[in-house]
Amino acid sequence: MSLPGPVPPCVCFITDAHSRRIVGWRVASNMKTQMVLDALEMARQNRPTRLEGLVAHTDAGSHLTSVGYSERLYELGAAPSVGSVGDSYDNALAEAVNALYKTELIRGPGHRPWRTIDDVELATLGWVHWHNTVRIHSYLNDLSPDQYEAAYTATTTDHNIQPARNPG
Repeated sequence: MSLPGPVPPCVCFITDAHSRRIVGWRVASNMKTQMVLDALEMARQNRPTRLEGLVAHTDAGSHLTSVGYSERLYELGAAPSVGSVGDSYDNALAEAVNALYKTELIRGPGHRPWRTIDDVELATLGWVHWHNTVRIHSYLNDLSPDQYEAAYTATTTDHNIQPARNPG
């Protein structure tokens, strides 16, 4: 997503659809494949090394349909899923996270001019921390992603549950 201001940075979020936790993100000066690979690498470090069964829902941007991105997903055990042009079903969660980010940080009540990409990146770091640890989500029964994951872990006896395979 391009942001307002003299320096138009872009941001990529990798969100766990189960817990709504942002597990990877990257702010960059351009929307190229490397930005997405950096966010994906952060997500990999925040989750198991292989992401067997993960389905990566994205839009049809060239940075998300590139060979490099597809190869990295394959290495991680994940499968890409890109919706048809004009439908939002595959990337509805991503759009919701982007909308929250814009509303709560970029254009929110404390909005200020963003002078550099570093300013946006530092503010994004704080917002992601707040989003994961404090912000409640109605989808999660008014828990934060961290609270939801802790409750899920406490009530799950098999902590090595494998996600369902993509039937495709």
